[in-house]
Amino acid sequence: MQIRNIAIIAHVDHGKTTLIDGMLKQTKLFRDNQAEMNQSAILDQNDLEREKGITILAKNTAVEYNGVKINIIDTPGHADFGGEVERVISMADGALLIVDAAEGPLAQTKFVLDQAFKQNLKIIVVINKIDRRDAEPERVLAEIEELFLDMANNEDQLNFPVIFANGRAGKTWNSLPSAPDDKGDLRPLFDEIIKSIPGPIVDLNSPFKMQVANLDHDNYKGNYAIGKITSGKVSKGQQVVILDEDKKIANSKVEQLFVSKGLDRSEVEVANCGDIIAITGIANVSIGHTIASPEVTEGFPRIIITEPTLKIYLGPNSSPFVGKEGEFCTARQLQNRLDAEKKTNLGLRIKATEAGGFMVAGRGELHLAVLIETMRREGYEMEVGKPQAILKEIDGKMHEPVEELSIEIDKEFVGIITEELGKRRAEMKDSLTNSHGVAKMVYEIPSKNLLGFRSEILTKTRGNGLFNTRFVGYKPLTDSMKKLRNGVLIASEGGISTSYAIESVQQRGVTFIGPGVNVYEGMVIGIAKTREDIEMNISKSKKLTNFRSNAEATTVLSPPKILSLEQSLDFIEEDELLEITPKNLRIRKRLLTRRERVKSLRRG
Repeated sequence: MQIRNIAIIAHVDHGKTTLIDGMLKQTKLFRDNQAEMNQSAILDQNDLEREKGITILAKNTAVEYNGVKINIIDTPGHADFGGEVERVISMADGALLIVDAAEGPLAQTKFVLDQAFKQNLKIIVVINKIDRRDAEPERVLAEIEELFLDMANNEDQLNFPVIFANGRAGKTWNSLPSAPDDKGDLRPLFDEIIKSIPGPIVDLNSPFKMQVANLDHDNYKGNYAIGKITSGKVSKGQQVVILDEDKKIANSKVEQLFVSKGLDRSEVEVANCGDIIAITGIANVSIGHTIASPEVTEGFPRIIITEPTLKIYLGPNSSPFVGKEGEFCTARQLQNRLDAEKKTNLGLRIKATEAGGFMVAGRGELHLAVLIETMRREGYEMEVGKPQAILKEIDGKMHEPVEELSIEIDKEFVGIITEELGKRRAEMKDSLTNSHGVAKMVYEIPSKNLLGFRSEILTKTRGNGLFNTRFVGYKPLTDSMKKLRNGVLIASEGGISTSYAIESVQQRGVTFIGPGVNVYEGMVIGIAKTREDIEMNISKSKKLTNFRSNAEATTVLSPPKILSLEQSLDFIEEDELLEITPKNLRIRKRLLTRRERVKSLRRG
């Protein structure tokens, strides 16, 4: 059977996952009465992926069309998970570049296209969402052509077919239809894939060789090593070697052999060159290793992943409530979990600290937040510090990472954006307002000054706007930004919060907790109206008397402000930690007692 291996690449929210849903359904993978026919985001089975509405983990599936097997590699669209793109795109021979018909190419579009060009993949451009009211597919096509001119490595890459799509309706066309609800299906897209994407180069006479691009695990068969066979063929029970570049690591044996079939894996006795396979029985294998026939001595080069730009302290929980809400609390348990994560999450860098914790480096706030939230749901307790940009010494001078920030927002909010980014020392690179009143702005901004921007601006613009970033390189270190946040309200002693105390506390700021909550000394219970921190007793009770006033009977408390994990990471300052348990997020001072904090100030 002929094979086509394609990666689906796109900026976040440009409709990649919806289009894959249509490809799975229209190739009759499911019966009409199967649940998947009524599902969306079929491949995004991870709970966090469904909650956030984004693809986090790269994954592969396969469909058949007109006797051709099409292996589909789904990749994340968010810049923070670019490491997933970098490691799996090598399995593809071509790519579908999905671009929104209104937004056009954005920050991550450039990143994923650059990765595709580096692998010399044949590109099919899919201009999606032509059913949007503000869609301008002709303008977007012109922007894509300009992007290809800027980024292409050779003339062949400038010749790309274009498909127009209404992914939500499962319709595609070779030319722009008169209306986005015209009759159609995905056959034009499938036909273009078979026509334009080359089949894998088949070399059946050489020894078996494949690079591990992904790992998976289940409780029945153990670990799966996933990759594309680049030469030869492999059989169930075959002896193989594991290579790290040119260094032999171990001998092993193929226990079971699987190929993709829809959402499932189908066991086979033999798999041939060009197919994407999963092998069980290979112990101690990592992403980037080569699995090959015993006579092979030269493995593939290591997979190169873009360096992290952000780091965060992560350590065992040291609050008075340690061990009360989680199953795994010790430094050893955290280390074992982080070591396991390193095997598949190549974008992470993890280094132990002298204090018994870890410095975890990643591609951005979301990259780190997803790791932390995943561990939290698995039963881990931990504490984390304020995210910090990773500095780099170049020619004897310190440099800092810089991001390209792309913004699309209604023009009424342009003043708010300009003011906020002025505080954060961002430099405007481009700005225009289209006929629909949507402003598009591009800034360059140090990564450290982006911390907290997303949550701050979403509040000020009432949730409007699209904000996307792309790492563009390092520039000489700039001065740190002045503190933008107000001070915090701190519990002066432990106990259980009371309505009586909260009423007083809310006169000094906004509280993070309601009545009946366990607190400890040094725990942050709210944000103050002033720039200074304020200590207050939130567990104070009213002295009992027989007198009751009318004012007391009608007191109404404001609801507490509940911060998400990402908002909490944005919120905390250098002298604070975020305590994370499966049940709660608590912001606290690093030094819990007033005496410790005063002594620290005197020393400082």
